[in-house]
Amino acid sequence: MLDLTVRFFARVLRLCAPPPRGRHRLGIRASLLAPPPPRHTERLDGAASALVRPYVLTPDERHRQRERRRALYLATTGIDVGPHPHLIHGGVR
Repeated sequence: MLDLTVRFFARVLRLCAPPPRGRHRLGIRASLLAPPPPRHTERLDGAASALVRPYVLTPDERHRQRERRRALYLATTGIDVGPHPHLIHGGVR
């Protein structure tokens, strides 16, 4: 009886639901769907690109950032500081 119920619901699902698509459908191996990614045989040259560390600031940048952070903190308490208080959010003069 259980086998008949399972077969009945399988047929109803086949009629009502769309056919399965994608890589994980039953009956098709993933190796037949897509070719493997290409293998890179060339070596990367680290000397060809410049070493960039965006988190390292110059002393002048660090000073300006500290002033901006201080101005923003004081602005949250209602105090406007600096010669141009409307520029604390990175505006252009």
